Amino acid sequence: MTTSHKLHQLAKTVRSKNAGVNKITFDIIFREAAAYERVKRSGAITRERMAALYRIPPERISDFVEYDPGNAIKFTIYRLRPSGSAGDGDIFGAQQYAPLLDLDIPA
Repeated sequence: MTTSHKLHQLAKTVRSKNAGVNKITFDIIFREAAAYERVKRSGAITRERMAALYRIPPERISDFVEYDPGNAIKFTIYRLRPSGSAGDGDIFGAQQYAPLLDLDIPA
């Protein structure tokens, strides 16, 4: 039997925030190396999968990093408009992580 978990069940921290006025960065941090390695092995979080999840072209992802010493995955996307400009719905970029929470991570 294969057991899957939601990302929020495995990660200690899932967050998004501004990375300057033109980017939003996402941090997924794990307490245990085993959970981090499980997520990496699963292939559930890759540049391509994040582009699909956020319905953006892969070119909008400026950086994608798996940081082994910190048990963390980080990716950064270009905003469509600068933070705080007319039409910006999230000035701090702090509400963009929600689609990550229920991401299925297979065993």
